[in-house]
Amino acid sequence: MTGLLSAAVALVLSLSLPLALKPLLLKLGVLDIPNERSSHTKVVVRGMGITVAVGVLGGLLTAVLTGAAADGVAIVGIVAGVCAAAALLGWLEDFRGVAISVRFLLQLAIGAASTAIIVVLTDTSWLWIPVGALAIAGYINVANFMDGVNGISGLHGLVVGLLFSVAGMMSSLDWLTVSGLVIAAAFAAFLPWNLSGSNFLGDVGSYLLGASLAVLGAAGFLSGVQPEYLLGPVTIYLADTMTTLLRRISAGERWYAAHRQHVYQRLTDVGLSHVQSALLVAVCSLLTGLCGLAAAASTMPGKASALLVCAAVVLFYLRSPRIFGRRAADAATG
Repeated sequence: MTGLLSAAVALVLSLSLPLALKPLLLKLGVLDIPNERSSHTKVVVRGMGITVAVGVLGGLLTAVLTGAAADGVAIVGIVAGVCAAAALLGWLEDFRGVAISVRFLLQLAIGAASTAIIVVLTDTSWLWIPVGALAIAGYINVANFMDGVNGISGLHGLVVGLLFSVAGMMSSLDWLTVSGLVIAAAFAAFLPWNLSGSNFLGDVGSYLLGASLAVLGAAGFLSGVQPEYLLGPVTIYLADTMTTLLRRISAGERWYAAHRQHVYQRLTDVGLSHVQSALLVAVCSLLTGLCGLAAAASTMPGKASALLVCAAVVLFYLRSPRIFGRRAADAATG
């Protein structure tokens, strides 16, 4: 019950605060100007992810104060610290701009510092620190790269947060269960503001999304949660980003430059709406997450079957622009 209260606090804050924040962002001129690489065509307020950050932090604080995360108060504190630091860095990028090299070094610092504290709390090897630093910094950028159509980040936070919450229940870790619920509620609450395309999370929101999920995953893994629980929900985001990155590098392009070559972007190019593309990503992420749950709870034959299904979902997603593009072409000629 206390976990649900924490999620309710996150939802109410994230849902209501845009009413007060949007006029301020308009006054400050924090706007997203469309260009040839954008998936939208009008000037939109960005930086609204501040409200989601407040929702997440409020929910986590409630979990600590009510005892809903009594088995991991220190870890929840680390999660909150990472969320605040990543959101602040994203806000600076939204409002002033930060050099790519400085941005990535700060992301690595956030990842290294938080992983070091988690290593101490979980009494695990210090060798995990560079791994955690790269994982957290990497997923911050993955979430940022994937935040390109309406609803995609809100749905990702909802789906992965819920699946991480289930992983916490399966692993008897209340702090993970509650933290996952809080993240799911906070990002779900932003969907009504974002689905119309009139309000964007901005880097503050996408950095928050990537950092919150990555630090939860790192803390869960170092606390003994089976990796299938944690990797399944983020498989689609990782597959989309890695295949796009490799394709751009092999073509001799600047991999870090803005572009429209992600799978979810190409889906809109072949006729899907923003919401349809975002829903496809979310549904595929849910399916790979369920495969992860099944694999973790199964014997070897069950694991193999779950991984095969997961691979089939990933393959379908990666080929989905061709599949939907062919259907659109057939419908146009038929």
